[in-house]
Amino acid sequence: MGHVWLIGMMGSGKSTVGRLVAGRLGRPFYDIDDLVEQTGRASIAELFALEGEPRFREREKRAVADVVTRPAGVVATGGGIVLDPDNVAMMRSSGKTVLLAVDPDVLSRRIVDTDDRPLLTDGKDERLHTIALERAERYRSSADVVVDATGSIDAVVTDVEAVCSES
Repeated sequence: MGHVWLIGMMGSGKSTVGRLVAGRLGRPFYDIDDLVEQTGRASIAELFALEGEPRFREREKRAVADVVTRPAGVVATGGGIVLDPDNVAMMRSSGKTVLLAVDPDVLSRRIVDTDDRPLLTDGKDERLHTIALERAERYRSSADVVVDATGSIDAVVTDVEAVCSES
């Protein structure tokens, strides 16, 4: 049984759903953003501001490589994880990749505070739509399974749990 990698836009519920699924299944939970913050000793927003996005993406790739070596669990990734083909290859080689699909209008309602989301500092709604459009094909082509994550947390957790039991 390999990892279950949760991918999708910021605000799609990857961390919340991942933590709940891992708890229900008694599997480890890993959060790539948390690992990047731990190794960088700063928040994602601070790392973006201090080092820029390219350096952040390098840290993210190292975190993925680290998780690949750990016991199989449920992994919440950052929204931009699919921008690097190496990340996608590592995720696919070590488990199943699940896209939590959510419409940008729903994401906009979910994301109230943008202070910890450096890509949304200017014009949240417009940026969400632009990012979603830019990444849509990468998300779909990177996913083994697509789960509609617009419903209740319980429904999404149940759907992802079913994927886990198949892996």
